[in-house]
Amino acid sequence: MDSRIECTLSKFADNTKLCGVVDMLEGRDAIQRNLDRLERWARANRIKFNKAKCKVLHVCRGNPKHNYRLGREWIESCPEEKDLGALVDKKLNMTQQCALAAQKANRILGCIKSSVTSRSREGILPLYSALVRPHLEYCVQL
Repeated sequence: MDSRIECTLSKFADNTKLCGVVDMLEGRDAIQRNLDRLERWARANRIKFNKAKCKVLHVCRGNPKHNYRLGREWIESCPEEKDLGALVDKKLNMTQQCALAAQKANRILGCIKSSVTSRSREGILPLYSALVRPHLEYCVQL
């Protein structure tokens, strides 16, 4: 799959990401060439990319936002994309990810509050540690 790929190719489980710098037309052409190579590789190996899940995330201001295709289909552009569970937007801002994590944690806290009668530390702390904290700590390194 990596053969003759000029851009950065990241693979994890069944996800493949192609990344490249597009500050000039050569960058755009390199990305399209690499997409064409990936499509040829998939055809030769009788593997299909799920084109409905293929997205283009244009990062940074001043990005010319070129259109790309995989095979004969144009790839949809999106303002944000979930990458291995973390929500990333075009400014590489994690604000939305943090807001969603806090919202989910608050919903779980509400469920705990409405379903647990004991308000003792011994009763609440294990529930908080097991059910709420993981949502707040996920992707904290980002």
